[in-house]
Amino acid sequence: MIMGAECDTLRRGESMITRKLILATLCILLPFVFMGCSGTEEAGITFSAGGAPSELDFWEALVRNFENETGIPVNFLRQPTDTDQRRQGLVISLEAGKSDPDVFLMDVVWIPQLAASGWLEPLDGYAAKSRVDLAVFFPNILRLADTYRDTLVALPVYVDGGLLYYRKDLLDRFGFSGPPETWDQLVEVSLEVQTAMRKINPNFYGFVWQGAQYEGLICNFLEFAGSNGGGVSFEGTDILLNTPENRIASEFMVDLIHRYHVSPPSTFTEMKEEEVRLAFQHGNALFERNWPYAWPLHQSPGSAVRGKTGIAPLPHFPKGQSISILGGWHLGISKHSDRKAESWKLVEFLISRRVQKEMALGLGWSPARRDVYSDPTVLEKMPHFAQLPAVFENTRPRPTLPYYSQLSEVLQRHINSMLAGRSTPETALSSAQREAQMIVDRYRE
Repeated sequence: MIMGAECDTLRRGESMITRKLILATLCILLPFVFMGCSGTEEAGITFSAGGAPSELDFWEALVRNFENETGIPVNFLRQPTDTDQRRQGLVISLEAGKSDPDVFLMDVVWIPQLAASGWLEPLDGYAAKSRVDLAVFFPNILRLADTYRDTLVALPVYVDGGLLYYRKDLLDRFGFSGPPETWDQLVEVSLEVQTAMRKINPNFYGFVWQGAQYEGLICNFLEFAGSNGGGVSFEGTDILLNTPENRIASEFMVDLIHRYHVSPPSTFTEMKEEEVRLAFQHGNALFERNWPYAWPLHQSPGSAVRGKTGIAPLPHFPKGQSISILGGWHLGISKHSDRKAESWKLVEFLISRRVQKEMALGLGWSPARRDVYSDPTVLEKMPHFAQLPAVFENTRPRPTLPYYSQLSEVLQRHINSMLAGRSTPETALSSAQREAQMIVDRYRE
């Protein structure tokens, strides 16, 4: 009887889960379904964007300003906050060949997949005939992230990159002239300051970073490896992960936790962006790796590090250079759009200097345009912007592969296992390379 009751409970639980999954899927699909099945063509162009409620309200206001200035009507399609749900909804519409949405926001890691599928309209011709000056953007971002097979297929709206946050007051107190330039220097400074600070704060660590099993771990891994001349590379059709450069970087990541003990044991279990930010913001760390979004939060009332924080490029290995993994959102026009000329006008509007400045002041976003970083009004409100161009000049996108999401999942499992001490760096990288090669081979067939 007990077993039968448990089975009934399980069946009811599975049924509830199934219903929840169906409802969640409908929430993603319904906006696109109604667009395609209305029987009448929507007037104007359709622009889809997602994000937090405040961001969506800001986008809505921008779209209405565009309508007032151009007379071109825009249907603003609000997508969920969750990035995966946004991507799924967009892919379903594009794969079905729907003309809407005409213009959409893309996470930088989506661009290779959407471009490889033939869903993105080439933008070179539009840019050449318009008043858009591509020289105002960071050239490495246009070349490495927005170009696919020598064709411009996207343009950045705002950019993101990994930064080193540090406690200016503590470096001054202990006699250090500035933030470390190499990883060895970071360990040396962390050990000295951590030893002293532990006398008054047992929870203090030298360096906090993202090591949990999720996409942020891969961003960190690629920054460590890239600053040693490593990363994801190919030799013909063979993917290379288990390289000397990557093994050295991986060993160092492990040592930060298990040998030097300057990063907390929870690094590989729970440290994501917010956990890292809060540890630093509560005064429990000397150095922090995070994205630009953390800066205004560190300066907010009640923050233990308000007025005490500096930012710098991430350190590098002795023979390498600082590498920051690119994040942020980019604009694309659907290959299926039936209003491409009007769609380009919206893109042109959103990447204009005036609108980019509004985004910086209204949302605190890091502009895609370099000329906004020297604007006096922007610098008055966000003085740290003066230091960001030096970081973004060295940003590097994650591997521009149509199967990147699958590759990332493999790397997440093996690198996190390595950080937890369940495998060695060489074993983890060797296993990841073997599984990654199977993915590469499937896409070549």
